[in-house]
Amino acid sequence: MKQEPAESALVKTNQTGSSESSPFSKGAEDVNFGSLPIRFALFTPPSCFNMPCMASILEVRDLRVTYRSRGGPAFRALDGVSFSLESGEVLGVLGESGSGKSTLATSLLGLFCANALTVSGTVLFEGQDLLQAKPGELQKIRGNRISLIFQEPSVALHPTMRAGRQIRHVLAAHGTKGRRGFDQRTREVLEQLFFAEEAERIRRSHPHQLSGGQRQRVLIAQAIACGPSVIIADEPTASLDPTTQMEILGVFRALRKSLSLTMMFITHNPALLAGFADRILVLYAGRVIELGPAQGVLASPKHPYTRSLFQSIPPLASAPRQAGKKKLPAISGDSFSSSVPREGCPFEPRCPERMDICKSREPGLVNLSETHTVSCFRYEGQ
Repeated sequence: MKQEPAESALVKTNQTGSSESSPFSKGAEDVNFGSLPIRFALFTPPSCFNMPCMASILEVRDLRVTYRSRGGPAFRALDGVSFSLESGEVLGVLGESGSGKSTLATSLLGLFCANALTVSGTVLFEGQDLLQAKPGELQKIRGNRISLIFQEPSVALHPTMRAGRQIRHVLAAHGTKGRRGFDQRTREVLEQLFFAEEAERIRRSHPHQLSGGQRQRVLIAQAIACGPSVIIADEPTASLDPTTQMEILGVFRALRKSLSLTMMFITHNPALLAGFADRILVLYAGRVIELGPAQGVLASPKHPYTRSLFQSIPPLASAPRQAGKKKLPAISGDSFSSSVPREGCPFEPRCPERMDICKSREPGLVNLSETHTVSCFRYEGQ
């Protein structure tokens, strides 16, 4: 009998849109990503796919990471980042290049560049502080309890090693099943991501023999092979064309539902989080500037940076050819340099809504509700 792949292998396009008045909550037929309609990702997700969200599985408190730069001052990649990741949820991490997203992803697993100068804070995973863990303890967690999917599969995969062997290496590092058990598990995870007959070919292929989407699926297979509690996906669709992006997001959606995954999904594109993430954390200059439910952040962003970022997305049009040429609004100025000491809000030089106080003081996080916080003086006292 022909074996079908998991639901993730096919992109579903028959979902309905949310009724929210927002660029990211319109019906699927109204929304475009570049020239390609985003269909499957733009409906309101049931919280945690109707699975009860339990206590925090990962809790980050006041995480600060400083790097040493060549011939210059130290660079603060993360500055006081705090958040929690609930069991069964998808947390979307959003921000421009240089905002600290990738440093956040690697820091959670104790992976720091050689030029890391100072690291402080707490990263609690199932009650254990990973920043204080010994190398041997971290090795048992990486790829086993917490998996990291890197953004460039052609770099992350070993060029001279077959895909199946690379998955077996992950299993061998954390298991005692023996070679037969590793081979069986390798086939199982590949068949979750490919049709059965295709999975065998993928298993025997080298990375250069695979397309970008196939390589990304192999990385996902590596990530889920040991049955981790948490998956951190660092811009997993950034190097893919729009069609393949849709397919890979479909993979994550189906795996999340079938495996009850907890996930941190990092991206610079808010459209990819619509209908997929439960909450969204917005980073700027290594700081959390907005955190709230995905539907609320996408429908009504509060921080001026979040609004400016959303406005830079290509305008929606049911018929792109009729939309005409229009210059997209860009965020003025340059990204904040954390190597230059300055007072005030880091976004102040670029902010269209800046006030005098923004130049002299840095705003703290203001609770707009029990679930939505923002770092902006305009909301103080509300």
